[in-house]
Amino acid sequence: MAAESSGDALGADLAHVLRERDGSLDIQGVGGPLMAEQGVPSQADIKGLAVLGFIDGLLAYSRVKAAVNATVTAVLKAKPGVVVLIDSWGFTLRVAQGVRAAAPEIKLVKYIGPQVWATRPGRAKTLAAAVDHLICIHDFEVPFYEPYGLACTVCGHPALGRYTPGDGPALRARQGFTAKEKIILVLPGSRSAEIRRIGPTLWAAAEMLDRDRDVRIITVAANSVRDQVTAQVPAAVRILDENEKEDAFAAATVALAASGTVTTEVALQGTPVVVGYKLGWITWAIIRAFLFKSKYASLMNVAADAEVAPEFIQTKCTPENIATAAAPLLDSEDAREAQIRAQDEALAKMGRGGTPAAEIAADTVLRVMKSGGPVTETAT
Repeated sequence: MAAESSGDALGADLAHVLRERDGSLDIQGVGGPLMAEQGVPSQADIKGLAVLGFIDGLLAYSRVKAAVNATVTAVLKAKPGVVVLIDSWGFTLRVAQGVRAAAPEIKLVKYIGPQVWATRPGRAKTLAAAVDHLICIHDFEVPFYEPYGLACTVCGHPALGRYTPGDGPALRARQGFTAKEKIILVLPGSRSAEIRRIGPTLWAAAEMLDRDRDVRIITVAANSVRDQVTAQVPAAVRILDENEKEDAFAAATVALAASGTVTTEVALQGTPVVVGYKLGWITWAIIRAFLFKSKYASLMNVAADAEVAPEFIQTKCTPENIATAAAPLLDSEDAREAQIRAQDEALAKMGRGGTPAAEIAADTVLRVMKSGGPVTETAT
């Protein structure tokens, strides 16, 4: 089950590999259009569940509660051997707790854990009490769960295994851009709150860069937020479909992006990225004062333990700061190549070139299901 577009992609990849491993499996789920394309139509409505921050969470409480109840009901009706709960901490935790209370014999696997290394390490104890196994991204997450006896499997970043080389020249040709034109790719996020808070800053930065240069500005809009993005973008921006995203990422000269999986996806296409992020002020005040432990927000920077991709969070997330960081990447091939090299080194530390995350996750899910219990060893 998944509650937002990034989780839907993880679920689709996982369902595909599971069926490759065992064609007799009956896979049911809760998710979005990508899971449905893999033959897993949603058993509950997840619209409006991609919330961000404390205030947004409170406003969405009734929707989340209804979706949790519908999902738990679907699980109990299906009587599965194993349930895979993908990302989306608040939603999946409540589903796990509901299923465990009603049917403790059903095995629960969490696919992608909360960022306990960055905020709220106490979630490790909460998760260990709710599920049987965790499939996480990083080796350094495992020690947080060891005191509580939660078995973990490290899968690496899912975007690395999903990588498909984009065709930048083909995208330029389709859009009528020349090989020499510089392209700014703006990616304001896949959640409504991200687009609302971060989008205006990124668009303003792109327009500042365009004033002194002859550039093209493009964006790739997730289907779930396409209408919102369309209403926000400046008139000259080309809005591309999700099925063109790899080509668009490869074609861009520089990307201005909200922090998230997409920054890794852009880096995999050999494009330098500048990162911005904003939360609601109440949420940010609480997180900054009491919860946030990491030096960086972007996973590439966390992996490198250095600011490989310039990132500007909250008060620093201004059009001026983002434009200033992006300008050298537009104007200097040396600066561009230097950042791409640094991004490539960070991607290598994240597991680039290893077994795809979906394959590791599928094998883990099958072992948990067939063993009748958690996989006790930690695997990478």
